[in-house]
Amino acid sequence: MLRLLSFALFLAIWWIAAFFVGGAKLPSPPAVLQVMIAEASSGALFLHLGATLARVALAFVLAMSLGSAMGYLMGRVKLADRLGDPWLILLLNLPALVVIVLAYIWAGLSEAAAIAAIAINKLPTAIVTLREGTRALDRSLDEMASVFAMPRWRAFRHVVLPQLAPYIAASARAGLSLVWKIVLVAELLGRPNGVGFEIGVAFQLFDTPRLLAYSLTFAAVVLVIETLLVQPFEARANRWRPRAA
Repeated sequence: MLRLLSFALFLAIWWIAAFFVGGAKLPSPPAVLQVMIAEASSGALFLHLGATLARVALAFVLAMSLGSAMGYLMGRVKLADRLGDPWLILLLNLPALVVIVLAYIWAGLSEAAAIAAIAINKLPTAIVTLREGTRALDRSLDEMASVFAMPRWRAFRHVVLPQLAPYIAASARAGLSLVWKIVLVAELLGRPNGVGFEIGVAFQLFDTPRLLAYSLTFAAVVLVIETLLVQPFEARANRWRPRAA
């Protein structure tokens, strides 16, 4: 109910602001809704939204897979940590725009270049989170697994992975929020479809209703995924932890 009240308050403020500012700069909710319905009826909205979601999914899975493996390795092996730390600092401070532009220059305006650029921007945050999680592992549990002669894969599955689960969930949540933003920039600069591409076209035409229609639809999808997938996964990953009284 509080969320619904918050949305209702947002719509009321938006409607009042549109009345005072004018429809040219800030169209009213019905005007934006009309554009959404028109774009959905033509199929363009679902086409561009699907292209964006596909890029998000591919880049996110690639970055989480590589980042988790590299973070775990750096947390376990001191030599790997020392060798990788300077590059990690570089990637953490390298602007996303630079990575995207270089990827397009080196690999061309291709789908692979866009996905690689998005994944590279997400990669360092996953590495840092998993590295810290690996460093926080309980060494006594490792000793227990060794005493009971547990196979490595079984020890990783039942001893290490449950301890890393909260860090994986935190990395996934933070990384997904980052990927949502970067994918629009990548589409704006070099892709012929997607929500970012449509936002760029709307900006060039000063078509504010269309810009808001695609932006709000994208925001609504992000909110649904966050509520139905990310938050339940994070709660499940942290279920073993004692709750504060």
